[in-house]
Amino acid sequence: MSAVEATPTVRKTALNAVHRQMGAKMVEFNGWDMPVEYPSSGGIIAEHNAVRNSVGIFDVSHMGDIRLVGPQALFAVQHITMNDASRLAVGQAQYSALLYPQGTFVDDVIVHRLGERDYLLVINAGTREKDFNWVRDNTREFDCFVENLSDDYTQIAIQGPSGVDVLQKLTDVHLAAVKFYWVTHGTVCGLPDTLIARTGYTGEDGFEIYVPSDEATSAMVWNKVLEAGKDFGIVACGLGARNTLRLESKLPLYGHEISDTINVWEAGLDRFCKLEKADFIGRGALEEAKAEGVNRTLVGLEMTERGIARDGYKVLDDAGREIGYVTSGSYAPFLKKNIALAYVPPNFSTIGSTVRVEIRGQGVKAQIVQTPFYKRPKKA
Repeated sequence: MSAVEATPTVRKTALNAVHRQMGAKMVEFNGWDMPVEYPSSGGIIAEHNAVRNSVGIFDVSHMGDIRLVGPQALFAVQHITMNDASRLAVGQAQYSALLYPQGTFVDDVIVHRLGERDYLLVINAGTREKDFNWVRDNTREFDCFVENLSDDYTQIAIQGPSGVDVLQKLTDVHLAAVKFYWVTHGTVCGLPDTLIARTGYTGEDGFEIYVPSDEATSAMVWNKVLEAGKDFGIVACGLGARNTLRLESKLPLYGHEISDTINVWEAGLDRFCKLEKADFIGRGALEEAKAEGVNRTLVGLEMTERGIARDGYKVLDDAGREIGYVTSGSYAPFLKKNIALAYVPPNFSTIGSTVRVEIRGQGVKAQIVQTPFYKRPKKA
């Protein structure tokens, strides 16, 4: 008798019913049933521009959370991540990555220092189980407890220049005192000891709050944020806007700009990699790769002829020879341009030089441009 393969179960966040009640267009994303856009919000372009100009709310509960706590938690974090966590004060966060011994990416993460011996890693949805197993297996020699908290929280992102004003109406924390990439705890929507992080994945100011993952509590908080944001024109946002926002800001996505075949130098993330700290997984390979130099580098493209460079499209030189590939590409709603990120040889990476992207069999012109494509305006 032959074995019957089980159909993978598509997972749902605690806000799934809320999204459906709001009429969201749902898609399967990395094993999760998630909203890609809300017609009631005006769709992806309207959602994107609301975040750039005012405020939007996202369900990001599909993201994972790994806690390391104990006497040697810092040593464990230092061993498995490329940034220097010893620089973090209690209540501070940093962008970092978990690396394979060859210097390529297990995943990129945000490391939060919650206490003297207490760290929280926020990881990507599609790599939850892989990441947890990697962290657990590579920290066994350290005196610390590794806990998977991924299903314990509903994670809600409130992003945009008015995000601070919206959330301030719902919390006893003085949010102006919380710096970018810092975290704190406080009462939110009547829920005590809520984790509040001033981080995000949109290129804007904003917050992510972590509340209990039961459906009733999650829906209560979601609806209260929407109510508090009415005066600011808040809209619910899906994965579509999240992707275009992060692309304009050149924020990497696992499986696109970073992967298990791309190293830190190629991805242009060297400013987050601290070779001077104590040994960490991947350091030796990265030192060798740095000495050898890279064969490809990540660049920004702006289409100068009609067409959108989609993920995976070939990048060509003027003679039509394939030289690289697009990692992410889209119409940029705020910039009103067709943009993309792509890997090309270093000699094709000069700002202002031209390449072509193969779209439906045609080489469509594009220009190498400075990145990030969009930078948040500095406050006066």
